[in-house]
Amino acid sequence: MVPMHILFAMLNTQLARRQRDERGATAVEWVVITALVVGIATAVGVILLNLITGKANSISLD
Repeated sequence: MVPMHILFAMLNTQLARRQRDERGATAVEWVVITALVVGIATAVGVILLNLITGKANSISLD
């Protein structure tokens, strides 16, 4: 059986290695940036759709 202090040292080493690894952080940042861009584009699309629909409905066909 592995003594507890060796087990804790192994876990501490793994934790330190994962904290230094920043590859996942950049992926999360790209997901957040992409979500913001999609949200802004959707908002602009809805605003334009409402403006265009309002103008189209105000046209008199008489």
